[in-house]
Amino acid sequence: MTDYTTRRTMMVDTQVRPSDVTKFPIIDAMLAVPREQFVPDNLREAAYVGENIDIGGGRTVLEPRTLGKMLDALDIQPGHVALDLACGMGYSTAVLAHMCEFVVAVEDNEARAEEAQTLLSAQGIDNAAVMTGPLAEGSAKSGPFDIIMVQGAVETVPDAVLAQLRDGGRIACIFAEGSLGVVRVGHKLDGVVNWRFAFNASAPLVAGFTKTTEFAL
Repeated sequence: MTDYTTRRTMMVDTQVRPSDVTKFPIIDAMLAVPREQFVPDNLREAAYVGENIDIGGGRTVLEPRTLGKMLDALDIQPGHVALDLACGMGYSTAVLAHMCEFVVAVEDNEARAEEAQTLLSAQGIDNAAVMTGPLAEGSAKSGPFDIIMVQGAVETVPDAVLAQLRDGGRIACIFAEGSLGVVRVGHKLDGVVNWRFAFNASAPLVAGFTKTTEFAL
């Protein structure tokens, strides 16, 4: 029988801590959430590898290093309300739920959203709700949010999503730039989001966050 608890500890000790992620709430959350429960059954053996995991349907479980460093850069506090876009089967939502007061997750596929909600409930996580709808629209009725994350790469962030960030709030995204990617954290002040470089990371693009090509006649 696979000892996932030991693998989880190894993941934190060999992938997360060496990446300068040392804040206790992040370490505690990543140790507490059974990552293997939030991937398809056939991928459980790969749940703790140090790379992005394709779970199908255009969704990715970000590698532990990337997720940990994004959480670190966001400076999440216990009273925060977070928006988790493209949550997949809910792993990132579960980790956020250990750190925040409440998490609203959004998926554009109803069956996937229901699966994520079921998995979260099975872990006793009652401070997270998974909504179904277009990712690029966020969840306006649930906002504004202190923290916003996208679980995948973006080329651009829709104004509708940025509008849901509370003044003083922060958003973290992996921006796809050629074959590479950079994580930037946006700080909203007086209604304007200013982006700052955080670190390099890559992930597959999330539908709804790609730039539309404009054709000139």
